[in-house]
Amino acid sequence: MTPFTFATTPSIVFGAGAIGRLGELAAGRLGPRVLLVTDAGLVEAGLVAPAIAALEAAGTSVALYTGVVADPPESVVEAAAAAVRAHSASGVVGLGGGSSLDVAKVAALLAGSGEALARAYGVGNAEGPRLPLVLVPTTAGTGSEVTPISIVTTGAHTKMGVVSPLLLPDVAILDPDLTLGLPAPVTAATGVDAMVHAIEAFTSASPNANPVSKALAREALRMLGGAIVAACRDGSDREARGAMLMGSMLAGQAFANSPVAAVHALAYPLGGHFGIPHGLSNALVLTQVMRFNLPAAREAYATLAPDVFPGCPKDAEALIARLEALCAEIGLARRLRDVGVPEDALPRLAEDAMKQTRLLVNNPREVTLADTLAIYEAAW
Repeated sequence: MTPFTFATTPSIVFGAGAIGRLGELAAGRLGPRVLLVTDAGLVEAGLVAPAIAALEAAGTSVALYTGVVADPPESVVEAAAAAVRAHSASGVVGLGGGSSLDVAKVAALLAGSGEALARAYGVGNAEGPRLPLVLVPTTAGTGSEVTPISIVTTGAHTKMGVVSPLLLPDVAILDPDLTLGLPAPVTAATGVDAMVHAIEAFTSASPNANPVSKALAREALRMLGGAIVAACRDGSDREARGAMLMGSMLAGQAFANSPVAAVHALAYPLGGHFGIPHGLSNALVLTQVMRFNLPAAREAYATLAPDVFPGCPKDAEALIARLEALCAEIGLARRLRDVGVPEDALPRLAEDAMKQTRLLVNNPREVTLADTLAIYEAAW
C-alpha cells in the first residue's frame, strides 16, 4: 500500500430537520456575527428562513448575501467577501447548491486572510487563515461540503480552482428536508454528477488514490444507484432524498482525496462555452470517456457494476450500458447536439479540455488532443 493522506470535514451532522440545530451547532464556532451566503431563489423558496431563525435564536446577528449565480464569476466571489467584511462577520454559513457553497468557502478565506483571489488559485496556494465556516447543501451532487475545492469562472469561457485544505468547513449539515421537492431535472443532473465523482475517484490514477476513497466511492454508488430513480419520480420521498444526500457526501469525500479526471475535464468547457449545467455536462460525456478508458480501467469498472446496479454482472460494458439506460430513464439529454452544441465547436472544446491538466493527469488512460476530440465526436 502506497502512502496517502485523507482529509475531510471534521464534523458532519445528518438528519431530517437538522437545519434547526444550526444555531446550536454554530454557536461555539461561528461567533456572534454571521454572513449567510446563498442565492435569491432559495430565499424565495423559503429554505433560508429556518437557517436564519435558528441562528437568531442562538443570539447571532445574521446578514445575507444572495448574489450567488450558477458557475459563479470572480465578481460574485469578491462581492461575497466584501459583504463578509461589511458585516464584520466572525463566521460564514453557505447554504445552497455547489455554487453557493463554493462562494462561501472562498469568501471566508479572502475575508479571513486578506489575500488576493488571483494568488489563491491553484493547488495549495491559499495562505489563510479563513473565517469559521459551516456549509449546508440543498442539492445532492457536488459534495462541496466535504471538499477542499472551489471552482470560479475566470473569463468568458474559463474556470479556475482554489484547492486547499483551508476550504474544508468546520461543520457540514446535511438535512434531507432541504432537498424535498427539488425538480426532477435538477435531481437527475446533480445525482449523476455525484455518481461521476465516485466512479472517477475509484479509478483515479492520482498518486494519492487510496483505499479509503475507494471504499467511500463504492458505498456512494450503492446509495446513489439505489435511490436516484425514486428521487426523480417522487420529490417528496424522504428516504430516497436522504440516500442521495448521503451518497453525494460520500462521493465528495472520495474524490476530494482521490481526484476526478477526464469526465470533468471534458465537462468544464461545455459549461464555459454553452452554459450547460455541470451535472448534465458530466452526464453527456461520461459513458464515452468510460469507453475510452476501458483498456486501462476495465477491471475497475467491472467491480463497480453490481454496486451501482444490484444484479448487474461484473462487466465493464454492462455498467456502461446500464448507465446510458439510467440517464435516459431519468430524462437527461443524451447527445451534445440535443443541448445546442454545434459540431463545428468540437475542436475548440477539445483544445479547452486539454488545458485541464490538473484533472487529466488523474485519468487512468493518457488523453491526447486527438483522443479528446474523438470523445466529443462520439458524444455529439
